Amino acid sequence: MKKRTLIGAAVSVALALGMTSGAWAQTAGGSEPYVALVSKGFQHQFWQAVKQGAEKAGQEYHVKVSFEGPETEAMVDKQIDMLSAALARKPNAIGFAALDSQAAIPLLKKAQAQKIPVIAFDSGVDSNIPLTTAATDNKAAAALAADKMAALIGNEGEVAVVAHDQTSRTGIDRRDGFVEEIKAKYPKIKIVTIQYGGGDQLKSDDLTKSILASHPHLKGIFGTNEGSAIGVVKGVTEMNMKGKVVVIGYDSGQQQIDAIKDGVEAGAITQNPIGIGYETVKAAVEALKGEKLPKKIDTGFYWYDKSNIDDPKIAAVLYK
Repeated sequence: MKKRTLIGAAVSVALALGMTSGAWAQTAGGSEPYVALVSKGFQHQFWQAVKQGAEKAGQEYHVKVSFEGPETEAMVDKQIDMLSAALARKPNAIGFAALDSQAAIPLLKKAQAQKIPVIAFDSGVDSNIPLTTAATDNKAAAALAADKMAALIGNEGEVAVVAHDQTSRTGIDRRDGFVEEIKAKYPKIKIVTIQYGGGDQLKSDDLTKSILASHPHLKGIFGTNEGSAIGVVKGVTEMNMKGKVVVIGYDSGQQQIDAIKDGVEAGAITQNPIGIGYETVKAAVEALKGEKLPKKIDTGFYWYDKSNIDDPKIAAVLYK
């Protein structure tokens, strides 16, 4: 699109960024394009790392980025309110990590009607409205956690899962990835219970202590996100079960890193949260330029434990 009225810096920026689509070019004569990100939470260091990646991409692609989320990952209604408020600010594009893969669909339809590109991140939506999803392959990552658990308990015994929820795509996929891998490959391992702590450390701590009291022969517990894993670590420690129950976590954060180095936690799956934030904003920019996006953007995952926690490749994707 050519506009003879565009002069000076606006022309230079437009040419440098290759602004050819209408959605992108419309912003060239005014302020920077605005991408609003609404995450699943804000309290865990994971989300701060996602925010860091989003802001990095915003600087590189010359777009304004806002990042917000509810205090806890149990606050579905508050997240919906935040998404509604973000839409009211009339962003050029939206990034959304759904706490409930169904609840946000009416608002996402509103965004679609207003021709606002939607990019899902971390946790997808049960809808074809998002143009792409920048996320970890959570099922594959949880299957790896199951394989590690099996190896550490000798391929037999009782294990439990403390999951963060059963409504988000991440909660569902991490639970199912772990359970399906155990059932498919390890017939002598029994999953005795799956409990949901909302990603809250205190609730997950209480659930862990209850599980341990109810299942005295338990060999391992899988915590499906940062808050869940930290809660499991606390519960195992408070029940004096360090070294007796294998703890496998998900995500990173200083408390999990310390627990792994201390031997309370055997290891964890780390995502690439900075990469998730970065790829979300990058995809939003590409959508505004009219570029075709892949259905999914796999941001990768790694297993880390005492043996590789200081490896530069692993350290680069851990956050504190």
